[in-house]
Amino acid sequence: MSVDGEAVEPGWEVDPDDEWGVAVIATVGRRLKLRREAVGMRAAGFGDAVGYGEDLVYKIEGGKRIPRQEYLNKADEVLKAGGLIAATWEDVKKVRYPKKVRELAKLEAQAVEIGVYECISINGLLQTPDHARALFEAWQPAYSEDDLERVLSARMARRSVFERSPAPSLGFVLEEAVLRRCVGGTMVWHQQLEHLLEVGRLRNVTLQVMPTNSGAHPGLGGRVEILKFPDGTAVGRSDGAFNGRPTSDPKQLRILELRYGAIRAQALPPQESLVLIEHMLGET
Repeated sequence: MSVDGEAVEPGWEVDPDDEWGVAVIATVGRRLKLRREAVGMRAAGFGDAVGYGEDLVYKIEGGKRIPRQEYLNKADEVLKAGGLIAATWEDVKKVRYPKKVRELAKLEAQAVEIGVYECISINGLLQTPDHARALFEAWQPAYSEDDLERVLSARMARRSVFERSPAPSLGFVLEEAVLRRCVGGTMVWHQQLEHLLEVGRLRNVTLQVMPTNSGAHPGLGGRVEILKFPDGTAVGRSDGAFNGRPTSDPKQLRILELRYGAIRAQALPPQESLVLIEHMLGET
């Protein structure tokens, strides 16, 4: 692994169930192969020129592996493609993350309001890279290093929601017990709490903590998430309702909104929540 966190291999494995992704990567692979053959280069020689093994060259050309941007740029240079190969990154970057993550990221990018209650872990939009990595490294069955880099990169890409203009309204309610779990060790935990304080002070963000001694509340059945869009429509989901599937049905959304509203009402107010997190930092 390089110092910037990217794997030294040129890309990720293609998900065979992702039809669009398979088609895009296969097309890019064919273009690379045709260009390489047109200039009279063998796969082994091309691999040496771009700094990767012959086997990985064949995987990319065969549409089995997703190339990274630096690989495409180097291939364009070596094959003297005049920017045509490098330009395929515009298509590749749309499918480089798993299908489910792309769909979620697309919804988050369109939403004008996002409300989330989490009871098991810190929401992905709020996680630092090291915190997220520690969570993924603890997963079973274990991720391969390649897959771990892919899911981590996808999770961090979702944080672009904080950079949108105009800024969406973002609300988070996190269980106190989740914040006290020392994921990744003391330093990582400390940095995660500092990040929560930083995000919680943004004008478009409301961050609340549900105290451990709060008693029963509607969120004990699992996560609740509601996304609202500019046209007035919405999508919601909850681990404890409607089989955990996303829903846009008005009656079901009303139920989720009632639960989320009750959760927010029972949680600490935003300012008190930040004070509690600051107190936790003082304990580290």
